Amino acid sequence: MEKFADEAVIEVSSGSGGNGCVAFHREKFVPRGGPSGGDGGRGGDVIFTVRRNLRTLSHLRRRRSFKAENGRDGEGRGRYGRNGEDTVIPLPPGTVLKDPDTGRIIKDFGRGGDDFCFLKGGNGGWGNIHFKSSVNRAPRTALPGREGETVRIRVELQLLADVGLVGFPNAGKSSLLDHLTNARPKIAPYPFTTKIPNLGVLSSGYSGRDDGRDIIIADIPGLIEGASRGAGLGIRFLKHIARTSALAFLIDLSDDLSLAAFDVLLGELDAFSHELAEKPRIILGTKTDTEGSAERLVKLTAAYPGERIRGVSVFSGDGIDGLAGELFALAEKAAQG
Repeated sequence: MEKFADEAVIEVSSGSGGNGCVAFHREKFVPRGGPSGGDGGRGGDVIFTVRRNLRTLSHLRRRRSFKAENGRDGEGRGRYGRNGEDTVIPLPPGTVLKDPDTGRIIKDFGRGGDDFCFLKGGNGGWGNIHFKSSVNRAPRTALPGREGETVRIRVELQLLADVGLVGFPNAGKSSLLDHLTNARPKIAPYPFTTKIPNLGVLSSGYSGRDDGRDIIIADIPGLIEGASRGAGLGIRFLKHIARTSALAFLIDLSDDLSLAAFDVLLGELDAFSHELAEKPRIILGTKTDTEGSAERLVKLTAAYPGERIRGVSVFSGDGIDGLAGELFALAEKAAQG
């Protein structure tokens, strides 16, 4: 999967609290100065935080264990132990934390969110300074620090985008993303060139708008029939489509089977998630520069009168003018619910 990583199971541990101290005040001319043992410091927490510059979970593949620092033990003369340092784990937007055994969602970061303290560090133990009483002037009792916790957790990334490009392999998704955005996906004239999801930013200036709002477009690796049942890498990438706001279905008009492509693609999405199949969408008939594509586009449009259908060719530029505006309108429709 190259350098893209969208799943990881990691082990995280909060720090243990430091032990309380048994000590007595020692000073010349001050006999029986009393208890002076300080408390132990608190153990560090495990905190997850969203970093918008992150796009994958590759850093969690390289390091599978994270442990916060233990609190330091208390000392004499009433000195408290230092608290342990927290361990902060950065995540890209769209990450979901799950129980690795049950699949229960613990935290969904959606498009961001505040820092999430997953495990609290153990409290520090009391020193003997707390146990002095009228009947026990020299207590030799102190409490140990509370142990930290260790938990396995599943981390999954589900890409966030305004518009997801959906289609069979070699339908022209990567070429369109390359043309419209700053992304530079691998492009080649054979199927399954794209093996990882790619994100690109479509600037508002491209569409002639001046509101300064950009949208994110995701190129999802090509689906094949049976993807919803696990064929190819279908399920792994269908979950990324699930987090997009709207969909652009790319139909290869150079293919004799183009007329059936939309039904198959929509069926796979519906089998995976009915909600996914109901997202706002547009159909883009690609490769309109190829022989026979004009006739196929006419048949495609007639077959789906209720759909918004547009023919495009990145090679010739046919239909590209105004496409950015259509994608912005699609994203706005999705945002309005």
